[in-house]
Amino acid sequence: MRLDAHFDHWLRNALLQVEQALERWVPADAPAGLGEAMRYGVLDGGKRLRPLLVRAASEAVRGAPEAALRAAVAVELIHAYSLVHDDMPCMDNDVLRRGKPTVHVRYGEAGAMLAGDAMQALAFEVLTPDDDSVAPALQARLCALLSRAAGHAGMAGGQAIDLANTGKALDEAQLRDMHHRKTGALLEASVLMGAATGAADGAAWQALSDYGAAIGLAFQVVDDILDVTQASDKLGKTAGKDLHLNKPTYVSVLGLEVARAEAQRLRREAHAALDRSGLADCAHLRQLADLVVDRES
Repeated sequence: MRLDAHFDHWLRNALLQVEQALERWVPADAPAGLGEAMRYGVLDGGKRLRPLLVRAASEAVRGAPEAALRAAVAVELIHAYSLVHDDMPCMDNDVLRRGKPTVHVRYGEAGAMLAGDAMQALAFEVLTPDDDSVAPALQARLCALLSRAAGHAGMAGGQAIDLANTGKALDEAQLRDMHHRKTGALLEASVLMGAATGAADGAAWQALSDYGAAIGLAFQVVDDILDVTQASDKLGKTAGKDLHLNKPTYVSVLGLEVARAEAQRLRREAHAALDRSGLADCAHLRQLADLVVDRES
């Protein structure tokens, strides 16, 4: 999709700040090659959608920039750790991620497991600096939002459902529940972590939560569509993997054209949530929703 100049400038600047912070905070000197494996797993690749959502939501509520940057890095570390573990032979057994060999292919299964564990812990270390740059109450709130989205009620629970239902039929409601947990929860948490850095009243908070839930599902719907319509070199990961593993997807449950219509419906739902938020400037959040639905990789 073609981006307007203002959004493109914002996007490039936000991405640069996140990359610089990741470069600074992910240690190269962790012992026995652990730092190298961590950095391989999180640096130089990925859409950085979750950090961008944190930044855009924080700016919409005039949030604290330092807290927002730390939240952006933390949520990307959680996302990256989940990919490292998901790609392992005991999970999805994938060999390609972000256009390069997966972490367990490069560093071995034990190295990948430890790298993921260390990235997960580092996420919460980043959210709890020793100085006074982030108030203790905000540190606690950000940690709560992130841990709940990543744990049994969110991402980990969704992955458990996914693994338990390989080769089984799910109806649309069951599929939606699985993906709301596995993918959507962390995307929604990214929006709410950004909102938590500023002043979001009850109505605005609920609207941003609804927005995050809508784009969280939209992201997965589009992911399922791209899995059957794009090649591996375009995606940067193995195409057709879900079909090969006989996993339920929006395409297998709804069909390709209905899945495409569902992505458009979720885009409209996300836009409508922003319209009722009462926030003065949601342009970047609105454009990020478009980016989620219109992407080609």
